[in-house]
Amino acid sequence: MASQDWFEKDFYAVLGVPSGASADEVKKAYRRLARQLHPDANPGDVASERRFKEIGEAYAVLSDPEQRQQYDAVRAMARGGARFSAGGRNGGNGGFDDLFGNLFGASGGAPGGPRMRFTPHPGTAGATGFEDLFNMFGGASGPAGGGMGFRAPGGVPRRGEDLAAETTLTLRQALEGALLNLRVQDPRSGVRTLSTRIPAGVRDGQKVRLRGKGQQGEVGAEPGDLVVTVHIEKHPIFSLDGEDLRVTVPITFAEAALGAQIEAPTLDGTVVRLRVPGGTPSGRVLRVKGRGVHTGRRTGDLLVTVQVVVPQRLDGPAKEAVEALRLATEGEEPRRELLERARREARASSGAGDGR
Repeated sequence: MASQDWFEKDFYAVLGVPSGASADEVKKAYRRLARQLHPDANPGDVASERRFKEIGEAYAVLSDPEQRQQYDAVRAMARGGARFSAGGRNGGNGGFDDLFGNLFGASGGAPGGPRMRFTPHPGTAGATGFEDLFNMFGGASGPAGGGMGFRAPGGVPRRGEDLAAETTLTLRQALEGALLNLRVQDPRSGVRTLSTRIPAGVRDGQKVRLRGKGQQGEVGAEPGDLVVTVHIEKHPIFSLDGEDLRVTVPITFAEAALGAQIEAPTLDGTVVRLRVPGGTPSGRVLRVKGRGVHTGRRTGDLLVTVQVVVPQRLDGPAKEAVEALRLATEGEEPRRELLERARREARASSGAGDGR
């Protein structure tokens, strides 16, 4: 921001806070106004969009302690009028040399020493105005300054601030990467739309740092970064397990008992064939190599959990066949070992309770 803008704009009035407002009060005022004036809440409202940019500009200055101090000093100068002169030997506190010392670290001199007199004449060709004075000591103004405000004392340009955004991806986008248009809230320039690529293999809740996509820095300094928090939509069929992809596939009792070749779906819509060994229990996991998540390190697998489906109704030959199976396996007791273990555990815990 050019320094003359600081003479002309009352950022406290823009945010509706007093000049002595705390940093927390400034932040609360900005957030309240930003919610009211955000372009998404006021589509097509030019006046709201203009006000939104104004509060962003005001907050960028007042939220930075160093810029706020400089802004307050410049506004104090503006209230004193356009012409300044040094006080006498015991000059008052309002002299330009004192303000100059506060802003840029220059000494006003010992009492009785040489003092500075500054009289700007903006209308005179070749005259020295406020802009020229600020530029002499590292201030940025006009096109060369990029509208970034005064440079910090010492002339070291400041890097741009990091910005934050969030996005929600489908599972396939997360695995394969995606090119997205993100709407980013920049306190300095308002809402911006950035086109950026999210790399393949991101996880739910992961933060992706995109270099140089944040707020612009001062002239000669690097821009900040954009930090994107990624959320992944829940898929109705597949789920992630590290670099592996999981899916549950139903099978019949006959397929589980006798073994079978079955098909399982993949994320891209194709299918893979795999063998279910005879005697496979419900819940067993079968692995298909190389059909999971592709990353720079390795490719994960597809983990297929088989689930035995029990028929809801049995009629005729099917019911007779199951009855015959029950008779043939009548001597088997699949729960015997479980019940015995439960009894042993109960006796052991009872003995421990008696102090034995």
